Formats: sequence, structure tokens, C-alpha cells
Amino acid sequence: MSLSFLSPQRLAGASARHPWRTLGAWVALLVAVTFLGNTFAGPMSGDGGEFTNNPDSQVGSQLIDTHFGENATASETIVIHSDTYTVDDPGFKAVVDATIASLEPWSGDLASVANYYELDAAGAPEAAALVSADGNSLIIPVAFNQDDDEYADRGEDWIEDAQAAATDDVAVYSVGDLSGDATFGKIAEEDLSKEISIGLPVAGLVLVVVFGALIAPILPLAVGLVSIAVTSGFILLLANVLVLDDTSMSLMSMIGLAVGIDYALFFFERFREERRSGAPKMDAIERAGGSAGKAVMFSGATVILALLGLLLLPIDFFHGMGISSALVVVVAVGAAMTLLPAMVRLIGDWANAPRFGLMRKLKRQDTTGYREFETKIGTGLWGHLATAVMRRPVAWLIGSLAILLLLAAPVLSMNIGSQETSALPDTDFTRGYRVLAEDFSAGLDSPVRIVVSSDANNAETIDAFVATLQADPDFGAVETVASPDGEITLVNAITKADPYSHDAEDVVQHLRNEVVPTAFGDQANEVFITGATAETIDFDTALIDSLPLVFGFVLGLSFLLLMVAFRSLLVPLTSILMNILSVAAAYGALVIVFQYGVGASLFGFTEVDTITDWLPVMLFCILFGLSMDYHVFLLSRVREHFDHTGDNEEAVRVGLQQTGRLITGAALIMVAVFSSFAGGRLVEMQQMGFGLAFAVLIDATLIRTILVPSVLKLCGNANWYFPRGLGWLPDVRVEGDLAPVSLPRRPEGWHPEPTEPTLGRAPVGE
Repeated sequence: MSLSFLSPQRLAGASARHPWRTLGAWVALLVAVTFLGNTFAGPMSGDGGEFTNNPDSQVGSQLIDTHFGENATASETIVIHSDTYTVDDPGFKAVVDATIASLEPWSGDLASVANYYELDAAGAPEAAALVSADGNSLIIPVAFNQDDDEYADRGEDWIEDAQAAATDDVAVYSVGDLSGDATFGKIAEEDLSKEISIGLPVAGLVLVVVFGALIAPILPLAVGLVSIAVTSGFILLLANVLVLDDTSMSLMSMIGLAVGIDYALFFFERFREERRSGAPKMDAIERAGGSAGKAVMFSGATVILALLGLLLLPIDFFHGMGISSALVVVVAVGAAMTLLPAMVRLIGDWANAPRFGLMRKLKRQDTTGYREFETKIGTGLWGHLATAVMRRPVAWLIGSLAILLLLAAPVLSMNIGSQETSALPDTDFTRGYRVLAEDFSAGLDSPVRIVVSSDANNAETIDAFVATLQADPDFGAVETVASPDGEITLVNAITKADPYSHDAEDVVQHLRNEVVPTAFGDQANEVFITGATAETIDFDTALIDSLPLVFGFVLGLSFLLLMVAFRSLLVPLTSILMNILSVAAAYGALVIVFQYGVGASLFGFTEVDTITDWLPVMLFCILFGLSMDYHVFLLSRVREHFDHTGDNEEAVRVGLQQTGRLITGAALIMVAVFSSFAGGRLVEMQQMGFGLAFAVLIDATLIRTILVPSVLKLCGNANWYFPRGLGWLPDVRVEGDLAPVSLPRRPEGWHPEPTEPTLGRAPVGE
């Protein structure tokens, strides 16, 4: 079955024949999407996201919005603390009065500001809840008129005004929606900016080493940056219909830079190899498209499928992340197949500068038609390693498996959950939160919200339920509010534990499973528990319940794609098993470093009790796709040589020798990009960056250079068995179907009379 209309060889050739048109088309595309994206950009706040499976926490939140007419208005708690004064001292009161006065510029935005001194003077009973037991701390609850989206650009102004009255003896902190978004949004922005400031220079350095040239690295870097820039414009437009935020943009940039550079690296190095073999420039570009180009397309398809697995999660925030990340892979493949050939056509062998000796040999080879380069099987680092693995495949297999299984073992003790506030970087926000937790209740800013609706909304039953909560030592203050229409009753209960901790989750689970059914009996299904803790529980449950579906989708479609690509049953099966091993090893390493704390201080990481709840599924989808990149590139060269020689062992040796340097170089680039994430201050980003970097490093070294070759050697020709009954599947030959270029050796008494090289089925070029 022919797929000539999708031929990457023709695509690369057409782009190279009209290089200025191709460059112009990409410039026009970049300008257009940038203009449209900036003009019609949707909100990049990440808000508006919902569960698609409608759990209790979402139902409860929707009932509150409907019957109270509120839409989660923003709130802040100003925390004032002194080790020297108490609330009765004039110095303390002066700071409180000055703090309230400093909020005057916000008077039009505030619904209420609770003043302890006024409430106490009026004899209000709620005044006592605003002061700590020792009198050294006081809180000022502040309610806003709008939700936090309305103040997204004013968070830093709020912090400055709210904390303006602090003195050396009296500290003032603000804890809440505006201050949290401003504080940690700024930290996240700083962390994510390291992706370019650190990852890009390191990538450039690695490319200089891999190519041994100064101009060649510009090409892969250009492909990566153009892919990011074009996709950024599309994402701004997609934000009108998808839930996206800066994290989605950063994840897209991280993946785009990594795959864009990798795809261009493999394509361009294949072009250089074809040139050394004797193909003229245009022929070399087309032959690179017909071989490495096909591998790029299939690798990209695998990454896209893996990322689209995120669409199966019942949380639409992940849908936006999956689509935006998959989109940048599409653009990167397109750029590698069109923009890169055009640039190569224009730059040609000058990409090898300053290796002028190499450039002279290429020119002489073109002029004379005689071979100037020799490549021997089994030479160099990777050739010697391949030979060693072929000699003792069982020993290498057992050794590499033992290491991987040892690394993966701690995954059995992985503790998944949200990160507690104590895991956040040390800031005024976290210092204020610690005072809030120690002197009041940790859950003061995020109470458990119990929504009692329909027939369950019975005053006597609710009173008994509230009395039960008030008697529970896990709760602090409990208040009851009836909706204006009288349809529902809202019970706000403040937990003493951090709302994002497992202790708080246990409290809410106990409420759902024991307290509510006991209190409301047959009407318990009309009672919904919402709030930050309940949302975390439902979030984790949605992720865990969806894992089998996501894993099955990614693994199943990857198997089918690889089966078509290599026309083999065994290769896809072993590929998937080895990718699962690399992901499991990454999970285990995360547990070792972050939960056990082994090496955490050495790397500057934060030791925590949990692995961030969304990380395992995110890592699986990203890593499975990216690690398959290397597998496709390695196997395509192995299969290509096997098709030409029928010698499986030699094919494995040649495949590793030809791709080992490139795979390692590409892996180092990805490690540099991902490690820039790990160097941040937010523990979620530390875990994500470390997990990705570790998995890629293990995958490109231990798995691709040792485990895969040993398995291929032991399986022999069975690797390439394909049942006749499946012969109807399209024969796309990802390894390419071009015969090798063959130039004659320079004979004795040679004279410079050019001869025509033998180019197999390559088209005649310039």
C-alpha cells in the first residue's frame, strides 16, 4: 500500500527546491498566528476548569453558586504577630489601625474588613476568634467583591498595601487568594524562565559537541524556537475554548524545545551522513527525508498519541495541557520536515564550519566521484560498546534489568497527594500561614463546606449535625448560613489540619463515609461536601480511576503504531515493556529523592511526604512519548541495515554505532531543559523536572544502549517476524527504502576525472 502523498522524502525535497518560499511561508505563519493570538487571546488563568465526571465537590460548589448567587469571591486574611507585644499594647494596636488605614485604596473592592478592636468594643462574641490564645497574634479577615481573576494583575499591590504598616516588633502578613497567586505566580515565572536561560545555552553547547561545528547547532535551535513561537500563538487562540494557564504554556515550551531540537538533530545528522557517503546536496536532503524524516514523523505520532492520553482524564485542565503539548509536536515535525530542509539547502556544507578540512573533502568527493570517508563497523565508543553487548548479551541484560528493577522498587511505597503548605518556599505568605496554623486553625482560609439541599435541609437535623462537628476535636469554628431562597443550608467547618494534608483528607473522608450518613440517614445523598480538601480528594480519585484507561490507550495505540512502522510483533512488545521499565524507574527515583530524602539536599530539593498527585500520569504520558523517540531512531537504523544485509547482529551493532552519539546528545539536551525545571523553588516543578530528566537519562543510556541491543541480539531474526495474515496493513517502512549510496575507492594512479556516484533509488539532484 503506497502512502506517497505523505512521503517525507518528497516533502523535504520540495521544501529544499524552493527554500526562500518555504522560509517565507514559515515567517508568514509566525507573523499571522502571533498577531491573531495577541489580538484575540483567551484567558490564560487556568480558571473555569471543571471535572467532567461531576463529583460531589463540584455539585456542592455549583449549588452554592446557584442559591447564594456567589461566584467564589476572593478573600484574604491579614495576620499580625509580635513576639514582644500583645493586642492590648498600644504599639500593637497602632500597627493594626495603620494596616486597616492602608487598605483605603481598596475600599471600592472590599465587601468587608473585620476589625477586632471595634467588634470587642461593641461586645460582639465573634471578636474573640480574631485573637490568639496568648494575645500575640491577631487576624483581619477581608472579603472582596469579585473573584480573584478580577485582581490578577494587582496581587503585588495588595501585598504591598496590606503589609505596609509592619514594624521591627510587629510583623504583618497577608494570606489568601491575591497574595498566594502573586507570590507563587512570581516564583513559578522565575522557575519556568530558567527553561530558556539555562536549557537553551546548555542545548547549544551539547549541539556544538555533537556536530563538532559552530554553525550546525543553529539549525536545530532555530527549529525548536520557531516551533515554540508558532504554537504559542495558537495556544493564545485556543485559550478561548480550552482551560489553559502559564503552566500549559511552559509545558508546551519545554516539550517543543526538546522535540524540535531532537527531530532537527536526527534529520540534519542523517543529511551529513548521506553527504559523507557521496550523495550530492539535494539528494542528501531528500534521502534524509526518506529515512530520518520518516522516523521523525512516526516518533512525533507516538509522542502525540501519548500526550492525547491526557484527554481521557475527567479534568478539563489536563485536556488543555494535552492538546497544547501535542500541538507543539505537530509543529516541530512540520518544521523539521520543511523549514529545516530549506535552511540546509541554503547553508549546505558551510554548516560544518570551522571544520574546513571536512568541507574540502566533501567538495573533492563531489568533484571526483571517489570516496573520501571510511566508516568501519565496531569502531568508536558506541561501536565498541555494541560489540561488547553482542558478545555477552545475557550478562548485559541481567545487569541492566537488575539496576532498573532496583530503581523501580520504591514505587511500591509512593505516597500520592497534594503538597502541603509547609512544602512551599519560605515567603511572607508561608510565614503568615504558619502563624495562622499555630495560633488559630490551619484551615481558616479554606474551610470544609457542607451543602445540605432538598429534603435533607431540615433545621433539627442540621442542628444535631453542627453539634457533632463542634464536639469533634478535628474542627475549630463551625457556622451555618441559609441561602436567600431557603433551598439549601451551607455549613462551614474549619479544620485544624492543613487543608492540603492527608490529615485533613482523612477528616473529610470520615465526614463523607461516617458522619453525614449517620446524621442524615436516607437523605445523605442530598448532602455534598466541597472546599479545597474535598476537591483534592475528588481530583485524586478521578486520576486514579482513569489511570487504567489512559495507560491502555497509550500502550495499545503505541503498539499498533510501532507494529505498522516496523512490521513486527516482537519489537513493539519489547519496546513497550522497556518504556514501562524506564517510567517505573523514574517513579522509584522520585520516591527515593523526595520521600526518602536521599540526595535531596545535594540537589537543593525539598523533602516532602508526598509525590504530587497529578505527576505520575503526566510523567507517564510525556515520558512514554519522548522515550519512544529514541527507540524509533535506533530501531529504524537497525531495521534499515537488516533489510540490506539480513544479518541481525550486525544490524544491531551498526544501528547503535550510528545513533549512539546522537541519542546521547539528544538526551543531554532534554536533560538540560528538564533540569532547568528541577532547579526551581516549587516542589511540584522540582519533582516534574527531576522525574523527566532522570527518566530520559536512564532511557538514553542504560535502556537504549544496553538493554535494547541485548534484547535484539537474543531475539535474533524473530524480532522481524510478521504474520502473513497482517500483510494488508500499510507498508510504510519507517527505516526508509533507499539503497545506500556507494562511491568507488580512489584507485592507484588516480587522476581528477569525475565519475557518477551510485545513488540507489535516490532522485537525481544537484
